[in-house]
Amino acid sequence: MEILGWVLAVIAALSIGMAKGGLSMVGTISVPLLSLVMSPVQAAGILLPVYVISDIGGLIAFRRNFDARVLWTLVPGAITGIGLGWATAHHVNDAQVGLIVGLIGLTFALNALLRSPVDGSARPPRWGAGTLWGMVSGYTSFVSHSGAAPYHVYAQPLRMTPMTYAGTTTIFFAICNAVKLIPYALLGQLSAHNLSIAAVLMVPGIIGVLIGLWLVRRMSPRVFYSFITWALMLVSARLIWDGI
Repeated sequence: MEILGWVLAVIAALSIGMAKGGLSMVGTISVPLLSLVMSPVQAAGILLPVYVISDIGGLIAFRRNFDARVLWTLVPGAITGIGLGWATAHHVNDAQVGLIVGLIGLTFALNALLRSPVDGSARPPRWGAGTLWGMVSGYTSFVSHSGAAPYHVYAQPLRMTPMTYAGTTTIFFAICNAVKLIPYALLGQLSAHNLSIAAVLMVPGIIGVLIGLWLVRRMSPRVFYSFITWALMLVSARLIWDGI
C-alpha cells in the first residue's frame, strides 16, 4: 500500500479498537474508509483479524457486564445472516459491494442524525425481533463489518445500563467476528498478503481499545459521535458515487 493507504488503514484500525473499548458506533467507519484506496472485499478481509484481536481486549474489559438474554435472542439470527452473506458472496462484484457498503454507512449516519431519543419504558428481549435484527446485523457485518446499525435498532429500546450495553455489544460482535473467520478463510480473504497487513494494524487496534476505554469515561459521547457520524456520511457518499 502507498502512504495514504497506510494512514487510512491505521485510522480504520484505531476506530475498530475504540469500538471495542465501548464506543461501538465508531467501528462502522473502518471499511468505508479503507475502501477509498482498495477493494471493499480486500478491506473487509484485512480488517477482520484486527476486529478479532481487538475483541479480546473488549472481552477482557467488559467480561462482567453483559445481558445473556439479549445475546440468546440475537446470536442465532446473526449466524444465519452470516451464512446468507457467505452464500451470496460470489454474486456481487467489487463495485456492488462498494455501493452496499456506502448505502449501509449512509443509512446508519442518517439514522444517527435524525432519530429521536428512545422514549417510554424498557422493552424486554424478544425472540422474533432479535432474530430479525440479528440476521440483518449478521449479513451487514459479513459484507462490511457494519452490523452496528441493525443491532442498535434492536438493542437501544431494551434500555440496558451503559456498561451492560457496551459489554453485550462487545460480546455479540466478538461471536460474529469469530464465526466470520471460517467463510472469510474459505473465500480467500485471509490471504498471506492481507494477514501481513492485518498483523501491522493489530497494534493500533489494541491502542484504540485503550483510547476507547479512556474516552468512554471522559468525553461527551454526543460530540464524539457527531464527528464520526458526519465523517461516515462523507465517506459513504463517496463510495456510493464511485459505485454508481
